[in-house]
Amino acid sequence: MRYRLFILTVLLLTIFTHETFSKTPPRLVVNIIVSSMGNDDIHNYTKNLSPDGLLRLVDGGAVFTNSYYDYQQTTTPVSLATITTGAMPSTHGVVGESWCDYVKNDIYTLIGEAGEYNPDKLLAPTIGEALLSQSAGSQSITIAADPESAIVAAGKSGKCYWLDPMYCLWATSPYYEAALPEWVEKRNKQRMNLSYLEEVWRTIYPMSGYVNSRRSDIKPSDLRGKKGDSASEVEGLELSGDLEKLLYTPAGNTAIFDFAKAAIMYNKLGSDATPDLLTICLDPARYITEGYGPESVEVEDMYYRLDRDLSDFLTFTFAQVKDQEILVVLTSDHGSSPSVGGEGSRLEPFNTRQFEIIVNSFLNVRYGVGKWVVKYQDKSIYLNHNLVYEKGLDLADVQDEVATFVMQFDGVSHALSSTAMRHSYFGSGYARKIQNGFYPRRSGDVIINLIPGLIELRDRTRSTSGSMYGYDTKVPLIFYGHNIPSRKIERAIDMTSIAPTIARILDINEPIASEGVVLEDVIAK
Repeated sequence: MRYRLFILTVLLLTIFTHETFSKTPPRLVVNIIVSSMGNDDIHNYTKNLSPDGLLRLVDGGAVFTNSYYDYQQTTTPVSLATITTGAMPSTHGVVGESWCDYVKNDIYTLIGEAGEYNPDKLLAPTIGEALLSQSAGSQSITIAADPESAIVAAGKSGKCYWLDPMYCLWATSPYYEAALPEWVEKRNKQRMNLSYLEEVWRTIYPMSGYVNSRRSDIKPSDLRGKKGDSASEVEGLELSGDLEKLLYTPAGNTAIFDFAKAAIMYNKLGSDATPDLLTICLDPARYITEGYGPESVEVEDMYYRLDRDLSDFLTFTFAQVKDQEILVVLTSDHGSSPSVGGEGSRLEPFNTRQFEIIVNSFLNVRYGVGKWVVKYQDKSIYLNHNLVYEKGLDLADVQDEVATFVMQFDGVSHALSSTAMRHSYFGSGYARKIQNGFYPRRSGDVIINLIPGLIELRDRTRSTSGSMYGYDTKVPLIFYGHNIPSRKIERAIDMTSIAPTIARILDINEPIASEGVVLEDVIAK
């Protein structure tokens, strides 16, 4: 009897495993990353969304309602690396846009200087790299407004395009392609990106229908009704140049989606049984959210326009691929803080330059005059190691003194030294989140955390990311298409799970640095 039960169990497991993991991979995976989209943004604006755009994914896909980043440094390059590698920053090594080299006391930029952009400083392979290395004939194309977003998401192989800041044209690097393809050059000669710009940004619905219309506290924007027009004009931030007009208005998202459609068509993505990957980073959503604040009409209107663009993109893409064998993944690199510094705000932005000067002055008094602080960047204080050693000081002691001193600043809630993070394991609380974002060769000597709602002072910035709080760490995550059943999953999901899950669906090995757990909810029937 026991033997028969054993045989029956083995047979059932065999059948289940075959049905679960042996499905044919989709012809095309489209990974859409809406920068700064908070976990509740789709829900907040549901009444004005099209059934064919964001709601198409929500109603027809697997929706993870509790997906999050388990670290503090929730900035765009860091989280894009997490999405595409399946690893924590403590493993993939992307800790920000730049960091200090302790030997040279010099600043390294993640993707190099303009005109020479490259992925050389990326350490962990992406899902695109994994696909191209394991599936002969596959393609991986990444599109973003910012070169940093495009390169971090793409990794070291595939095709990669972004907007040239000087001419607002589509660009790439010799690292990826010796020259732009003919179809891209043609679009650039026609100045296609400028065709999306409008003289005036007007809301697409009457102001009375906007959720945020009575709660906007944006000073740089004058929201006023136009006589004889049911909509309102949106006079935005003072923008110089065509690129800024694209980045700070919904036209930027439209340009990216239209370029993505052209990439599908000219590269024949999804045209055969060999799977392809298309990654789209909607950076303009972040610029608009940071510039106007998540409570603003501008952000709400941007989502309604993005919804229309997405509807058009999905209709086009599913029509291009045989039997609609497509997987769409929609998520975000981070959320965004409440607006800071405006009318009704109790907080003023944290002055990082003043903070850096005061910390250096403290060390001058303590150990003698010198340039003790090389740089403050992304909540990190980089100390001058050469000077510390010249003075015969113990680095760990100096770090601890700085960590203790900065706790006296209004707005600083926590501070940890790099020595503490290298020598200790923090299994919970704020320290775990700081440690998860700590990479010893690149992170600062002292990492600080600001109080909830507080952001760093930057030009034209009302809201930003980069904290361990829920408004930054909790983001939407939807898997749609490829026979994935419609369902809502409420359990906690770490964002390192995206890359290994896509890899399983593509029937390839996950990126080699991946730490995430495969989401069986989108694998099983």
